[in-house]
Amino acid sequence: MSIAAPTNTRTVVEELLRRIGEGDPERIAELYAEQGDWKLGWPEAEHGRTATPWIRHRSTRADAAAHYRQLAEHHVPELVATEVERILIDGSDAVVLGEIRQTARPTGRAYQARFALHLTVEDGLVTRHHVYEDSLAVAQAFEAEK
Repeated sequence: MSIAAPTNTRTVVEELLRRIGEGDPERIAELYAEQGDWKLGWPEAEHGRTATPWIRHRSTRADAAAHYRQLAEHHVPELVATEVERILIDGSDAVVLGEIRQTARPTGRAYQARFALHLTVEDGLVTRHHVYEDSLAVAQAFEAEK
């Protein structure tokens, strides 16, 4: 017996958040459309990107899996926590508000950052993934010692 894929926006978003919490990049990516609109609110010209390669625009399901793999590679997994404070739904759009707490693997520095995640769900898959977060907190955690 096969289980139908979730199709309503809230169900897809809650399943996406559950899978992100489990940490399996391939399972997470299954919820993204083959082609999508993935952007991060990050200063383009500031903060060298070599320390934070997961922070970039993306457009495919494979890109989504790569994002979650790179994110895991650069953080200490046992020191990760995310608090989702609110999920707002308006038709096919959702906004997730919360705070992440992570520790940068290369520097050992902990950081916390508030975030807003704007998702769009069409035909049971995420087609838009726009993240707005405290990029300065992230950059400082990964910044090399001077």
